Amino acid sequence: MKKLLMTLTAVAAILASCGGPEDGEYTFRLLTTNDVHGRYFDSLYVSDETNNALTNVSWYVDSIRVADGAENVILLDAGDCLQGDNAAYYFNYVDTLSKHLFARMVEYIGYDAVVVGNHDIETGHPVYDRIVRTMKVPFLAANAIRDDNGQPYFQEYVTLKRHGLNITIIGFTNPNIKSWLSPLLWEGMTFGSLIPMAQEVVDRISEKEESDVVIVAVHAGTGEGDGSILESQGLDLFKSLEGVDFVVCAHDHRPVIHKSDSICLINAGSHCRNLGYGTVKLKVEDGKVVSKTLDADLLPVDRKNVDKEMQETFRPEFEAVKAFTLKEVGELKTDLRTRDAYRGMSDYVNLIHTLSLGCTPAQISFAAPLTFNGFVKAGTLVYNDLFTIYPFENQLFVVKMTGAEIKDYLENSYDKWINTIDSADDRLLKIINEPDARTGQKRWSFINRSYNFDSAAGLVYDVDVTKPMGERVIIRSLADGTAFDPETEYNVAMTSYRASGGGGLMRETGIDTDRIDERVVEYYPEIRNILYDYLVEHGDIDPAKIGDRTVIGEWRFVPEKLADKAIDNDMLLLFPHRR
Repeated sequence: MKKLLMTLTAVAAILASCGGPEDGEYTFRLLTTNDVHGRYFDSLYVSDETNNALTNVSWYVDSIRVADGAENVILLDAGDCLQGDNAAYYFNYVDTLSKHLFARMVEYIGYDAVVVGNHDIETGHPVYDRIVRTMKVPFLAANAIRDDNGQPYFQEYVTLKRHGLNITIIGFTNPNIKSWLSPLLWEGMTFGSLIPMAQEVVDRISEKEESDVVIVAVHAGTGEGDGSILESQGLDLFKSLEGVDFVVCAHDHRPVIHKSDSICLINAGSHCRNLGYGTVKLKVEDGKVVSKTLDADLLPVDRKNVDKEMQETFRPEFEAVKAFTLKEVGELKTDLRTRDAYRGMSDYVNLIHTLSLGCTPAQISFAAPLTFNGFVKAGTLVYNDLFTIYPFENQLFVVKMTGAEIKDYLENSYDKWINTIDSADDRLLKIINEPDARTGQKRWSFINRSYNFDSAAGLVYDVDVTKPMGERVIIRSLADGTAFDPETEYNVAMTSYRASGGGGLMRETGIDTDRIDERVVEYYPEIRNILYDYLVEHGDIDPAKIGDRTVIGEWRFVPEKLADKAIDNDMLLLFPHRR
C-alpha cells in the first residue's frame, strides 16, 4: 500500500508539472505534526506499553491519502524531531554511519517538508548537517542566516506542483535559539525574528513561485498575539501576515486551532498525539484561482492504529535501539524522585551537583529538577534510566561569577519557586489550581517551570521563607567551611541551557549571556555522558557518595518548623497519589 501510494503521488506530481491548472474545483488536505521529539517507534522499549509515534502518524496519513487521493494531501512537520527519545539519541550519537533513522522514516511516510526546531539545533552540527546532506525531504529554516555570506543556512522553502497549482511551504526556526543553546551548537549562523522577516520572505517567494497556496510553518509557540514573546510568535503571524493561507506553529506542545476567513493557524501539540488537519478548497476559472475556502481542525491519533508494514520495514533499527536502551550500566542504591527537590536537598539534585563539581575547576554548582515528577526505582540501571535521570542533551559549562552575582542568582531562582509566608497555612510553593491543558481537569501545578528551580551546591546557606525576594538567601560559607566573599570570583558549573540564557536566571542576575564566552572557564560534554562515565568509574549511585556535605554543602528552608508544615500541605496538593 505504501509503495503504491508513493508511486501514485510521484506520477501525479510529474503530470501536474506539465502545465497550469485546468478550470474546476480542487480540495487539498494539509496534515501536520510537530514536536515529535524522537518518537519514531510506538514502543517504550522497556515494557509492552506503547506511545504515540510516527508509526501511528503513517497509518492516518495513508488512510487520508486513500480517501482523498495522494496528490491532494500535503504533509509537513514543524520541528523538534531529532531530540527527546532513545531512537533519536541512538541515531544522533551511537550509530553515526547509517543514514539517520528520522530521514529514512519521513521519506518512507512521504513528508513534503520538515522545519528545523531549536532542539534539532541542540543536537549539534554533526547531526543536523548530516540530516541536510542525506535527507531527501527539505529541511527548512529561512531565518537561520549564515554569518559568512548572509544566505540561509538551511533551505528556505519548497513549492509543490499539484494539479498545476503551486503550493509553497516556507519554514522558519525559533528566533530565540541563542538564548537557550551554546554558540558552539549553532556556530556560523544567527536567527532572525519572524516579525517582520516572515512577511518579507513570503512576499519575495510567493511572487517568484507564483504561489496559489502559501503555508508558513514555524517552530515557534502560539503565544499571545501581542508581540511580547520572541519564542512564541504564532499568533503574531496569524494576525499580521498577508498572502498566507496557513500558519503552522509548534514548540509549546499546546494543541490549538485559530481560524478566520483568510487564514488558519494550526498547532498539533506534540509527540504525535494529534494530526493538524487543514483544508483548502480552490476554484479555478480561466487558469486562475478565483476563490479560496479554508478550514482547520485537530485529528486525535489513537495509538492502537499502527502502520504494521512500517514497523516491519524498520524492525532492525528498532531492535538495535531496544538493545542499546536495555544495556545495563550500574546500580542505583536508592529510589530517585525529582519531586523531593521542591522541599530541600534531595538525592536526585545532589547527584547532578556531584557530577558537576567533579568537573575541575568547578567550585559551586547550580542544578534543578529536570522533570516535574520523575522517578527511578532502586536496583539495576539500564541506559534507558539515564534518560529519566537526565532527559536533555545539555552540555556542562563552568562559568565565572562573583559572590554577589551568585547570591542574586539564587534569590531570582527561589522567587520562581516560593512565596513569602507568615503562617504554615499559607501556600509556600508557587502553585495554582487550574485545568490541565490535555485533560481539561483541574489540578495543582507550579506557576513556573520546575526545571528552572535551581539550588546550589558547594555552599552552606539558608532560605528564609518569611523574607521577601532579595533578603531570603543567607550564604554562611563555602561547603568546606571557608568564608564566602561577595567580591570574589568563583567557578560555577551550570548547564549550557542556563549559561546561554535559558530560564532567564542569568539575565535577571544582570549577566549578558550574549557574551557568555567571556566568562566560560571550561566546556564539558553532555551531562548524560558525564553521568554514564561516573557509573563506569563507580559502578553505582549511592547517597553515601553523592551526599558528602564537605563537597555538596547544605541548604534548607527556615524557619524549619514553619516551612516544613507549609510544604507538607503544598506537596499533598501537587502529589495526592504519592508513589
